[in-house]
Amino acid sequence: MLLSVAADQATKSHSESGQRCHLMRPGEQLRELRNRLGVTTREVEEFSRTIAEDRQNEEFYISNAWLTQLENKNSIPSIYKLYSLSVIYRTKFNDLLGVFGIDLGATSRYQLALPLQNTHLTSFETPDPEKSITFPVRFDKSFNLESTSLISRMVEVWGEIPIALIQKLDVRHCQYGYIGVEDFSMYPLLRPGSFVQIDSHPSRMEASEWRTEFDRPIYFVELRDGYSCSWCEVRGSQITLIPHPLSGCTIRQFAYPSEAEIVGQVTGVAMRLVPLAAEPDELPRLPKRS
Repeated sequence: MLLSVAADQATKSHSESGQRCHLMRPGEQLRELRNRLGVTTREVEEFSRTIAEDRQNEEFYISNAWLTQLENKNSIPSIYKLYSLSVIYRTKFNDLLGVFGIDLGATSRYQLALPLQNTHLTSFETPDPEKSITFPVRFDKSFNLESTSLISRMVEVWGEIPIALIQKLDVRHCQYGYIGVEDFSMYPLLRPGSFVQIDSHPSRMEASEWRTEFDRPIYFVELRDGYSCSWCEVRGSQITLIPHPLSGCTIRQFAYPSEAEIVGQVTGVAMRLVPLAAEPDELPRLPKRS
């Protein structure tokens, strides 16, 4: 009981501390960090001079007067000085960015909200591998995999799993690509705006038998001026990128591998079943190559 009360009080204290820091100016938060460590502005100056000399860059140097101004006014430090402060204050660089309103954790959300027109490789990274995500740790034994259902009903217990643990597992050795909103090469099989999973191991095309368009391998290809996702054929020193016959896009040929290189085979896709915008009145065309 006493442990429970103590834990509640600690949680409440931590929450109030976080709210107080949120209301403070960035300079005030930096001063509080420095005061907690018992470091003077003169010591910060000396420590930063050591970093600047080692890096051979005066931008890392923080003078006593400059630090006092930063703490008392609405100033914004350069990335070099912010780095020195993160080292001296024993604070993660990402956390100090957060003090000035830069949330690296929102990067993926903004990337999804701001789709690019051209097809490209993408990555989903977390700026802080020590954070946890909700992950299924036990599945319901009575769940029927043969029936369509909600994933939430399939999971019996959800738990918090450190992201770093999942990263170290490196289960699939995959990359991820994004089909540009104006890339109709594989439409309607793959809609523009889709995310695809790419197995990077087959960096070369291998002969395989297929009977339908759903069985035919799709490849993610790197070009000199971008990327493409389509069916492919390699004959000698030439590769042919073959779009879906209903896409209205033209077949393209490149010198292989000098002008086009296979990134890998598409093994999975996540796409909207509803188009991002109204369907075009005319058949889509790929951008002209310069």
